Amino acid sequence: MLPTTITQYLASPSLSLYAEDAVVTDDGKTYRGREEIRDWLGSAAREYTYTTELISTRQLDANTYVAVNHLEGNFPGGTVDLHYTFTLENDLITRLVIAP
Repeated sequence: MLPTTITQYLASPSLSLYAEDAVVTDDGKTYRGREEIRDWLGSAAREYTYTTELISTRQLDANTYVAVNHLEGNFPGGTVDLHYTFTLENDLITRLVIAP
């Protein structure tokens, strides 16, 4: 079972779920801090239209969880399974890595 922070993020990504000094890595690029993450969230939402389906989850350690989402949409390739690796501290995301 995933923590509430992650289930909320998967339902609707929100800057409020991130720690002030959080780091996100997506598509080979790294975003540090809430300002860069806010810009990344906004551009990701505008760039493509897609659907997601949560296909698996697992807990790696006390603070790290992986959620695998199947995406279909108008991005290059049209379908992909992405692994979202979350690290949490005090119920906030401190690190998120998104990779195939």
